[in-house]
Amino acid sequence: MKNQKFFNGVVGLVLLLAIIAAVNLILSNLRLRGDLTAEKLYTLSSGSKAILGKLENDVTLKFYCSNSSSEMPMGLKTYATQVQDLLKEYELAGKGHIQLEAYDPKPDSDAEEWAQRYGIEPQQVNPFGQPIYFGLVSVCGENEQVIPGFNPRSEATLEYDITRLITRVAWPEKPVIGLMSGLNGLLGSPANPMMMRRQQQDQGWAAFRELKKDYTLREVPADADKIDDDIKTLVVVHPKNFSETALFAIDQFVVRGGRLVVCVDPFSVMDMISNQQQNTMMMGGSGVGPSTLGKVFDTWGITFDTGKVVADNSAATKLNAGNGRVEENPAFLSLGASNLVKGDLLTAQLTQVMFPFAGSLEFKEGTEGLTFTPVISSSTDNSCMVDQMNAQFGMSAMRSQMTPDGKARVLAARLTGTFKTAFPNGPAKEDGDSSTNAAPAVVASGNGTVMIFADSDFLADQFCVQMVNTLFGQIAQPLNDNLTLFANTVEQFAGREELIGVRSRGQSNRPFEKVDALEAKALGKWQKKESELEAALQETQQRLQELQKQKSGNERALLSKEQQEEIAQFRKTQANTRKQLKNVRKELTSEIDHLGTVLKVINIMLVPLLVIVFGIVRGLRRRNH
Repeated sequence: MKNQKFFNGVVGLVLLLAIIAAVNLILSNLRLRGDLTAEKLYTLSSGSKAILGKLENDVTLKFYCSNSSSEMPMGLKTYATQVQDLLKEYELAGKGHIQLEAYDPKPDSDAEEWAQRYGIEPQQVNPFGQPIYFGLVSVCGENEQVIPGFNPRSEATLEYDITRLITRVAWPEKPVIGLMSGLNGLLGSPANPMMMRRQQQDQGWAAFRELKKDYTLREVPADADKIDDDIKTLVVVHPKNFSETALFAIDQFVVRGGRLVVCVDPFSVMDMISNQQQNTMMMGGSGVGPSTLGKVFDTWGITFDTGKVVADNSAATKLNAGNGRVEENPAFLSLGASNLVKGDLLTAQLTQVMFPFAGSLEFKEGTEGLTFTPVISSSTDNSCMVDQMNAQFGMSAMRSQMTPDGKARVLAARLTGTFKTAFPNGPAKEDGDSSTNAAPAVVASGNGTVMIFADSDFLADQFCVQMVNTLFGQIAQPLNDNLTLFANTVEQFAGREELIGVRSRGQSNRPFEKVDALEAKALGKWQKKESELEAALQETQQRLQELQKQKSGNERALLSKEQQEEIAQFRKTQANTRKQLKNVRKELTSEIDHLGTVLKVINIMLVPLLVIVFGIVRGLRRRNH
């Protein structure tokens, strides 16, 4: 009997193990995933699915990864699993048009030879070990494109990079983008054969290096009298002192149906830096100045004050003020989701953009045939306009003008409809132009689309990326969504709109909106108290000067009783105001600390409390039954 029970127990255990093994085998082949992130960061986006749904030819994705290599770092192996998992999502969503092939390029294997032939970069983790490979090739017919190496630091753009790789081979034609600017160096400097190898060649701004990957980027001279017919989208950056001939070329480009992206600026930091460098090199700078499209804007009903910049306490950026001090600068705008139009495809998924010293765009209501759509705006309650000259010298110079007026300022807008020419008789002749050529034929009006940014510095590397040295070389890591905003605009104007929905995915790092609101509130109080102190100081100085004028001779060297009383009263006011400023700072700190304490309690105590409550409720229910 005992032997029978033992035998039955062994059989039952074997059957249980067999069932567990079978269940594990079945579940391992099922793609069961749950994306619990608020922004669905690990789910294939609708933009990628839309592109995959339009594929007419088969695309093969060849994934090369040295999984079996002992040289492969564990962190990179984990990321490789994530990449391969995402590639399987592409294969499923492609419905037969996407074939995924995975290769492990072992040393001296055919897979390694093909990886090198395709351009997958070998990475030497160990100087004395074998190289590793971690890249992707996309093949469609005779078209081939490659991601030479995946980088965990670029995880935020992983899906975009893969989807863009597919579009490059499925639709290999590159649209032509024109670039016209009053600044130098946007596309970098040409290779200099005399340059020492150790010196790094200037490759231009990251924003335009990215554009080159998907478009044919053609530089248009700032004095061009015509935009080439094959240019469908024109990007104009800081058009400072553009001649009437150049403005006529831009005008005619728009009225004949071209799409224009223009970045004007009341004060360009990059222009100032460039001018300083030119002066240092004894080349003679052209002078720092604002940029606008002049009479072209006037015809379109656009008002752009080149002498003012937008200041917004709600979007103030912490800057180094020297001597170890950090200053909140409201003219250096860090704009969050509340400043971006949520219903617009360009900004729907963006979280933060940075506009240093931006201007304000206004539209003359009733301008015939055109529609003005704001895309980015300042806050309503905490913004105002300040002189651009004062803004250059920091908060102390702006303080007297920092009076919010309850009006939101438009920092970027889209203009659509029927555009009329600003040059019905053609451009006026420049001074010294004695040519007798007939005036050019003028296109009077036509449908077009224009995107206007009231800042140009937001595209410069200093304000949108930081260069990071990695195993895969130096890469530009985004600091904010500036590059995404610009790329979205160009893609909507010249590329495939579906890519916007892929690039503009949510980010895992979110701004502390509540803390930012508390700081903006405290900054407003601080500025009010500082203004009171400044006014009291000026009033005291004025009274002291009046008392000083009443004295004569040797009396001027001595302080009168009235002057001593005035100084004592001012010192009393100064001490009282400083005390109030200190209380404002304490109030801010206490509110932020209280918020942090509440969050810590929720994060640490909530789950254990829920478990305890669940256990008590379950125990009580069992007792009652």
